[in-house]
Amino acid sequence: MNIAPKNLILSLLAVLTTFFTYAAPPGGGPPPPTPPPPPGLPIDGSVFLLVAVAMVYGFYTLRKFKLQSK
Repeated sequence: MNIAPKNLILSLLAVLTTFFTYAAPPGGGPPPPTPPPPPGLPIDGSVFLLVAVAMVYGFYTLRKFKLQSK
């Protein structure tokens, strides 16, 4: 019986790979704990203040632009 060297090497490689896969130590310990959730900060309390500041800045910028163009 004549076995081709290529088939013999592939078979030996498959057996050794399987052996080393099952003989490997198990993975690490338990997974790390999940991080705490972010704090629930309300954004709706200051939205009106933010809009008011944005409108004042917008009017200031428009007025400054109109004064420069004259």
